[in-house]
Formats: sequence, C-alpha cells, structure tokens
Amino acid sequence: MKIVSVQKNSPADLSGICVDDVVLAINGHNISDVLDYRFYSTAEKLTITLQNRTIKLEKDAYQDLGITFETYLMDEKKNCRNNCIFCFIDQMPKGLRDTLYFKDDDARLSFLQGNYITLTNLSDRDVERIIKMNLSVNVSVHTTNPELRHAMLNNRFAGKTLSYLFKIARAKIALNCQIVLCKGWNDGKELLNTLRDLTVYKSIESIAVVPVGLTKFREGLTSLDVFTKQDAIDVVKLTQKFDRVYAADEFYLLAELPIPEDNYYNNYPQYENGVGMLRYHIEQFEDGTGLDDELCKAKNISIATGVAAYDTISALALKLQRKTKINFTVFKIKNRFFGETITVAGLLTATDIIDQLKGKQLGEYLLLTKYMLNSDGLFLDNLSVADVEQELGVKVKVQEFL
Repeated sequence: MKIVSVQKNSPADLSGICVDDVVLAINGHNISDVLDYRFYSTAEKLTITLQNRTIKLEKDAYQDLGITFETYLMDEKKNCRNNCIFCFIDQMPKGLRDTLYFKDDDARLSFLQGNYITLTNLSDRDVERIIKMNLSVNVSVHTTNPELRHAMLNNRFAGKTLSYLFKIARAKIALNCQIVLCKGWNDGKELLNTLRDLTVYKSIESIAVVPVGLTKFREGLTSLDVFTKQDAIDVVKLTQKFDRVYAADEFYLLAELPIPEDNYYNNYPQYENGVGMLRYHIEQFEDGTGLDDELCKAKNISIATGVAAYDTISALALKLQRKTKINFTVFKIKNRFFGETITVAGLLTATDIIDQLKGKQLGEYLLLTKYMLNSDGLFLDNLSVADVEQELGVKVKVQEFL
C-alpha cells in the first residue's frame, strides 16, 4: 500500500498525502488491495488511515484521489493452482520472455482487465466481496460436471468451486463464461448439459465455446485430438440452440458455415475470445473504415494473416481494392513456430512472417493485425515491428480492423 506518486493538485495532494505514505484503511475499512481501495475511495467524505497519521478530506463522488501505488494490484498477482489438460502455456517452447509463462488466475484482474478465472483461487470471503462490490467477472467454466472439471483442471477443488459460480450468478452479478472445448472430454452430451446449467442464470450474459489450441510442443502432456469438420458443425448447431451462447469463429471456419450477421453477436461480448471477430472486421470493411490517409495514397499493399482468417481477409481485400483502386495482396502465413494446427493470426510470430515473406513483392506497406503484438509492441518471439521492417524492407502498419 506504499504510495509512489501523488498527482499535483489532486484531492490527495491538497489534503497532505505524500509519497512514501502507506494506506492502511479508508472510512474504517482495511485496504488489502486495489479492489478495496477503489471501492471505499469512491465516497465524497473520506477518513484515510495512514501508517503514521489520519487524513480527512472531501471530494466529488467517484473522483480519483490521484495516488499511484507500488504495484497495480497493490498486492502480488495470484498465480494459477490448476494443471489443466489444455493449458496453452504448458505447450510453449522454452526461451520466450518470462511473462509468457506466468499463469494468472486472479479475480481482481478479471474485474479490472477482463481476464478469465477458474474460481479455484477464491475463498468464501473473496466471493462475498465480489457480491458486496457487485464486481463483474469472467469465468473459465469448461464444464459444470464436478468430477469432469476436477479431471480437466487437475485440481481437487475444481468441482467444489462451481458452487461459487452459481452463488455469484444467483446474486445477479454480471458474468461472462468460457468453455475451452476438448474433443472426447467436455463436448457432446457434456457440453449440452453445461450449457443447460449455465443458461438458467440470466446474469450470465454470454458464454463462449472455443476450441482447444494444440501446439507441436505437447510431449508428456495429455493426448488431445483436433476437431474435424463434422465436430465443428455439431458444435455450431448446438450453440445456436441457446440464447447468449456463441461458438468461436474457428468453429464456423472449420465447419465451412457462414459467419452470423452483426446483430447475432449482441455488441460482441466475447470479442477478445475470438467470437464474432471476423464479423466485426467485415462490418468495418463494409463501413469503409480502416485505411488512413497515408495508406489511401499507396498503389500496392500486402496483408499477412493466419490460415483461419485468410479466405475472409482475401474476400474483404478484394472489395476494398475495387473501392479504392489499391492493389492488395494477401499472404497466408502458416504457424511453423507453434505448429500448423494453430491457425489464428494472433499467435503468429515475426519469425514466421519474415521467413515466409522474404523475397516477396510486398508493395509500399505490409499490414498486420494488432493482435499479433503485446502492449510493448512485441511478437511472441520477442521481435518487434521494426525487426520485421528491417528484414523485409517494407513499412509495416499495424491495424485494428484485420
């Protein structure tokens, strides 16, 4: 709870709160992390207990105090206690940046950043706080069969903590859920039962059904099979029988079924899960948005995307070409880094892009989706956009609409 900066002329600054002060309580409530701090600091009148004195101040309701703490959470991140049979991190090669190997399972990050949690890290007190503070969270459910969830997460508490999910849902707290589907495990009748159990609760606003991602680095891990076209058809048909349930775009592409229309996705609550992302991009193209003035002056532009989205992006590029008279060339990049069973653009590396585009005619610009990069502008293999530009000799533009 140590303060590292105080914004000038903020409520905290004007009341005499200083750098290196330590916040212990607000209005008599102990502050243990960022959720406590944000919840109790929204009031207009505050009594703030510091390590060596007490400060009283008045401000506007919900006005920020202007304080920055040592860490974002004002606490350590909670790491995952599970050993899921489908965990993508367990399937990554060695030598990548350290942050890629950290498995978070923190309810606070779920509320603040939209991360998905399994609930196995929660205590009864944590659940009561979620309800008291009306904190919307995202839950990785996978199955509502307690024994099966225990087996899939390899955690003896995984089945028991389903009770937390239902308790939060009964309290009418907004929830979004995801199901990572593993063939022969939680699909078929198990998926049907899970969807029936979840859709009973109106507070569960959306449920995403996404296919397990299988890399080539699965030696020593549980044997899992890829989905076939018929499997994907079955999944799509089942999800469409339920309200608020969405199959990932990958299932539609594998099934060779048309992506649903814009209104089907109800403002895209599961966009970050790859649900409706292609439809959203189609709508962006139809609206004529996406190309800035600099790109509109180009004569030849190339686009690099993954195998899954290639056909859709190619069709959209052709439409855009007719509208703008720019010549677009779309390149299908195979994921040789993780293995060709990984087909989404967001998991492509700069190495694969460079290797497969070296020597190609790329025009004045190469367009890449922003989902290939982290917040620091790095690909999964730690290379940057500048590295791609240098290796390919082309200006790279990162786009949101791809």
